[in-house]
Amino acid sequence: QVQLVESGGGLVQAGGSLRLSCAASTFRRYTMGWFRQAPGKEREFVAGISWSGGSTYYADSAKGRFTISRDNAKNTVYLQMNRLKPEDTAVYYCAARPGTVSVRDDYDYWGQGTPVTVSS
Repeated sequence: QVQLVESGGGLVQAGGSLRLSCAASTFRRYTMGWFRQAPGKEREFVAGISWSGGSTYYADSAKGRFTISRDNAKNTVYLQMNRLKPEDTAVYYCAARPGTVSVRDDYDYWGQGTPVTVSS
């Protein structure tokens, strides 16, 4: 069992930045992902990172603005979000799964989410 706790969400103006963190009770060799769910919409993949950190994947909406990283010594994964837009407003979730990064929500473990609101 893996417990995931996200933090770092909040209210920011368009063009601003936020860094989300996700602390895991154990990392083992899990691949980590960030997803988001906006009001009235389905949850969608944002970014993923392999166990080693050597491979990263991004949704088109995140490319060039968001950066996923991890510190295995601290059991923490991060999502640096720059040049935020109002359409980035959502609850952001981190998730863990064994194996390779998946852009589907077929992850075994999920955090409770942290809300991000981007004002125009």
